[in-house]
Amino acid sequence: MARYWPTLILAGVLTGLGLYLYLVELPDQRTEVAAATQAKQILPFTEAQITSLTVRSQSGEVVLTHTPGQPWTITAPLQTDADQRQVQALIRALVMGKVSRLVEMHPASLTPFGLDHPSTVVTLTAGDKQETLSIGDAGPLSSTLYVLRTSDEAVLLTDLAPKDFLNRTLLSLRRKELLQVNQQETERLRLTYPTTEIVLYALDEKPKKKWKIRYPIEAEGDRTEILALLFRLEDLKALSIVDQGPEREKLAPMLTKPKIKVTLSAAGVDHVVRLYQPAPATGEAYAQTTPDGPIYKVSPSAIKDLTKDLFTLQDKRLLGVDTGDIAMLSIKTREEQYVLIHDRNEWILEDQPTEKLRQDVADLLVSRIVNLPAEERVLKQAGPLAPYGLVAPVAEFVATGKDGRVAGRLAMGNQVGGLVYAIGHRIPGIFQVRPDLLKQIPSRLALLGQGPVSPP
Repeated sequence: MARYWPTLILAGVLTGLGLYLYLVELPDQRTEVAAATQAKQILPFTEAQITSLTVRSQSGEVVLTHTPGQPWTITAPLQTDADQRQVQALIRALVMGKVSRLVEMHPASLTPFGLDHPSTVVTLTAGDKQETLSIGDAGPLSSTLYVLRTSDEAVLLTDLAPKDFLNRTLLSLRRKELLQVNQQETERLRLTYPTTEIVLYALDEKPKKKWKIRYPIEAEGDRTEILALLFRLEDLKALSIVDQGPEREKLAPMLTKPKIKVTLSAAGVDHVVRLYQPAPATGEAYAQTTPDGPIYKVSPSAIKDLTKDLFTLQDKRLLGVDTGDIAMLSIKTREEQYVLIHDRNEWILEDQPTEKLRQDVADLLVSRIVNLPAEERVLKQAGPLAPYGLVAPVAEFVATGKDGRVAGRLAMGNQVGGLVYAIGHRIPGIFQVRPDLLKQIPSRLALLGQGPVSPP
């Protein structure tokens, strides 16, 4: 037994050493690390704990409040919605900011640091805690600022960036978007102009929402154009805001006849914005969302961006039928003529039904024909076709539906100025389209895999 005593004594010493390290050294080390980390922090609390924010600058004072689960709101100098991104960016900059160096405690003079007249003073409240930070001059290095922390009267050199604190005015901190609508929830869009009106409805179809024009005609909508229009409405922002007061009283009587009235229905609620240009010579444009609410000054380009004619918003694919509704497609050019039959999700040649076609080539051809859009409108109603080479067209495509009736037609004629004249089944009139399709029609041999496919 005696021979094990050294081992037991050594084990006891190691255990004691381990306990000492665990109970004494490690806690002290953690405390030192925590203290060092805290010393580097500008604020003593986290972003989630902040419930109130006051920003004071030369332009005035703005007070914002926040309750958990709710957005930030401005409570003074007026009650209105805050710009969530701007407020959160300001708070996050302060919370994530670090102290590069403690410059001076209880300074005798604040002038050397630009803190005698700080550009911005921010007061943050988190429960029963409060901290005030005065923002001074830029430091000796780029993207550094001198800050006076009121709680301990410390002048700090921080890694805060000047851009995060410049021009923090009421306008910069308030919500400037005129419409708060998620375009995915949009059900109806009504565009009212001085002499006409266009009404569009959304249909929840798979895989993508489909848009239809209901007035002044019944037609398919151009999904790309309509989504772009909705994006512009989402992005419509005020350049400046005129609240109740003498300026608004002077301006309001001038806003009588809107250039555009947009009514956007989403989740059963109508959102309305009216855009005015009372003096086109000045180029100034204004908007209102309610008759008695603020008047928003907006970019004059917004009126141009939101002014759409019927042709722009309707589906401009000329053939007039979708691929899934085609039972038979006739292709006729001056070099080729054949008919494709859609049978059990495969394309076959009408006069060679037993021959195997290259489905990738056939699918691409059909897709190009179905999706060819009009680029320009030449005539609203079809007139004489001879001047446009459409009496004997260069290429003609006729689609037959599953009911045996003609469901779509597209004819392409003369080429002028990089575009080709065309007529189609979907929209009456004569149009111009891109000429690429004329070079992308595969030969019969290419469809059968026995010849080169036309260049894409």
